[in-house]
Amino acid sequence: MDNSVRQLIFQAIDESISPENFERLQTAIEQDEEVRTEYLQAVRLCQSMDEIASSLSDDALESTSEPPSPVVEPAAFWNRRALSLASAAVAVLCLVSWTGFWFGQQRVVEAKGTVDVRDQEVRMAGHAALRRSVDLQWRSNATVYREGDVLPDGRFQFDGGVAEIDFFCGATLIVEGPATLDVESDWSVRVIEGRLRANVPPAARGFVIKAADSEIIDLGTEFALEVGPDMARVDVLDGEIKLRGGAFDGDHLRTGDSQLLKGSQSRPEVFKGLSTVSDVQRLRENAEGQRFAAWQADSRTLAADSRLIAYYPIAQGLAGRVIKNAGSLDRTRDAQLVGPVNPDVGRFGAASTGLEFDRPGARVRARIDGEFSALTFACWVRIDSLEHVYNALFMSDGYENGELHWQIRNDGRLMFSVMVDDSRKTRHFSKIDQTFVESAGLAKIYFTDSIWDVSKSGQWFHLAAVYDPASRQVEQFVDGERLSTEKIPDRYFVDSLRIGPAEIGNWGQPFRNTPWFAVRNLNGTIDELAIFSQPLTAEEIRNIYEQGKPLGY
Repeated sequence: MDNSVRQLIFQAIDESISPENFERLQTAIEQDEEVRTEYLQAVRLCQSMDEIASSLSDDALESTSEPPSPVVEPAAFWNRRALSLASAAVAVLCLVSWTGFWFGQQRVVEAKGTVDVRDQEVRMAGHAALRRSVDLQWRSNATVYREGDVLPDGRFQFDGGVAEIDFFCGATLIVEGPATLDVESDWSVRVIEGRLRANVPPAARGFVIKAADSEIIDLGTEFALEVGPDMARVDVLDGEIKLRGGAFDGDHLRTGDSQLLKGSQSRPEVFKGLSTVSDVQRLRENAEGQRFAAWQADSRTLAADSRLIAYYPIAQGLAGRVIKNAGSLDRTRDAQLVGPVNPDVGRFGAASTGLEFDRPGARVRARIDGEFSALTFACWVRIDSLEHVYNALFMSDGYENGELHWQIRNDGRLMFSVMVDDSRKTRHFSKIDQTFVESAGLAKIYFTDSIWDVSKSGQWFHLAAVYDPASRQVEQFVDGERLSTEKIPDRYFVDSLRIGPAEIGNWGQPFRNTPWFAVRNLNGTIDELAIFSQPLTAEEIRNIYEQGKPLGY
């Protein structure tokens, strides 16, 4: 191998490589097996030396500080890119452009060949989705589903209420409880008990509902079905069905026809009052209105809490582009909508409001001056996706001493941190990332286990974080339940907390002398953000969740 190429490998590892030489090295690695092999050997040797050195410091293993913002000059950018690849022992550098770095690559080229991104796609199992529900009463020990959840193979059962289920083939069932269903596929379901209305559009023709000893094969229709312990009856409301199996194998039923599939007697007008899609929508809107009114009364009580630093009950609506701080008459802590952050349907339906942050320019600006001995944050958030490495909830601008960051990682972990010393550049081993991480300051991130994956897309969560220097601990909560408790190590102890200029749902001004900013907008919706100057108890956080939870929770 050419010694000049070997020199480029050394320069990449020690961060002295120029952008032009980085391009040369990238090309050589992609095209030459010998270069790939030597590069990988050099990376492994460098990592081994780092691990030996880091083992001498216990502090390096006890924390995971936030990586620096990727806001750097071009040369430094390429150097850090080389380092990142070295840390991961990736043998091929296939960086195509700045855009490719931010938004992903179409292929990942490795020493052993090419991996199609389709092999790395997120996958999940399921055949239908719970679209809407009204007053569902879940059976004891039954799996509980929220609206929007994907329904996998298996039992779906509830004792009361109404569920609207959309199968992925296009068929829709309106099911009244008590009901027990076995979901089998995108195209079939077995009804063990319950009353339902099935609407099957042309695209779902062939959808099968199994009841008693028969299979009801839809030929593009709407029909009603009731199944009980001793009877089963089907009525065709519009269109045509075919029966298969049992005593009625091969029979066709058309509009107005009915058939008792099991039993010898059936109640007259058995399907009178059976819910329609419009009935479910009307019932849902009425229930949401009642829930919203109850929350508004609770919100007014919460706004009177003397411990509130700022309270933004977004669900009640906005005053133009301003969110008033409901916790005080002091207008200096009002928040301002900036960029393409838009009002969206809130957690109580169309009557309420949330704020959607689905574009990089979307943000809400606030300024909260002062020093505080403790902090509690709480908010409702609907996560549509976690497309960035870090997704902002609430973040102080400069992340200076005593300032905080509250975020969600792309793996669904909640992150809360307070800067201890912004003048100290640190390097340590991240147990979560299993690699070495550099930070622009001394801070510890307090992580939780993952709370989100793609199956929970579109769901509302109530999140809370308590930073309490007096008890030297950090607690984090999801839906009123404590998810984690961590002690604050002496090295990361700070008892004077600040917020200052900050952003909800994004982080746009980490450095004031550059146009670059880290893209951390939350692809989702935020509602009812509250900040307290004292540590709330687990019971208080549970009460806020119970008073504010939407229908179906």
